[in-house]
Amino acid sequence: MDLTKTLDSYELTCEPMRGEDVPRLHELSIAVNWPHRPHDWELLLSLGHGFVARDEIGRILGSAMWFPIGPTIANVGMVITSPRLQDNGAGRWLMGHVLRATVGRTRILNATKAAYRLYLSLDFTPTGTVYQHQGVLGDLPDGPDDAVPLEDAHHDALLSMDARAYGGDRHAVLTRLLTLSQGVVLERAGQLAGFALCRPFGRGHVIGPVVAASEQDCIALIRPLMAGHAGDFLRMDTREKDGALRAFLAAAGLRSYDQVTTMALGAPPVSGPERVFGLVNQALG
Repeated sequence: MDLTKTLDSYELTCEPMRGEDVPRLHELSIAVNWPHRPHDWELLLSLGHGFVARDEIGRILGSAMWFPIGPTIANVGMVITSPRLQDNGAGRWLMGHVLRATVGRTRILNATKAAYRLYLSLDFTPTGTVYQHQGVLGDLPDGPDDAVPLEDAHHDALLSMDARAYGGDRHAVLTRLLTLSQGVVLERAGQLAGFALCRPFGRGHVIGPVVAASEQDCIALIRPLMAGHAGDFLRMDTREKDGALRAFLAAAGLRSYDQVTTMALGAPPVSGPERVFGLVNQALG
């Protein structure tokens, strides 16, 4: 395995990502204008595995992570290279280590415009688009108000619903997020009909995951979470195309900011009948 690589004037070593790397990983994400704070990196490290490209004096000039989703899926994310090395093959080199570590799994990722061609060349196939909405929350539009606070008694049904909606077992991810998030649910006839979580992320808070059966149910779930953050910076990533949800987000001040392409290497998971309306984040899906 190619654990060292010379790029430009740098000799890089690929090493496992460690907790003590968080301050340098934060510097790396700042260098490419990603919003992740140290606590965001710490969460990701607690849920996945990663590699770093380290130079001779210990600086981290690249990163790549993968996250096990049950026994058959790996979400790939946090693939970052220093701006000085982005045209020198560092991303492909790090992705090679991730792909070797995840043999036998379907790999899923969300590709930025800059990395899209790299993933195509590695045989990833586009499967959808993620629309990133963010901004300072303004006046909250009218909408349904039948969501209730998430309680411990909802957890088992929540995990089952998420597995159906995602098409894979995110038990470890959701169990961790439940300790960090405010949550709400919809209940109908004594059964769970949807859920949404909100937690600190980046410049403010992120709403996600959001799982429901319809856009109107999604709006019913996110509206009370947004109501608690008047004047705050919020973000929500969704695969929904133009429709009621994205119109609601825009009307509340969360404008469409960017988009990325969901791609898969292997058979994409089969999901339903519920849908994931809001992502955990772009690394975890």
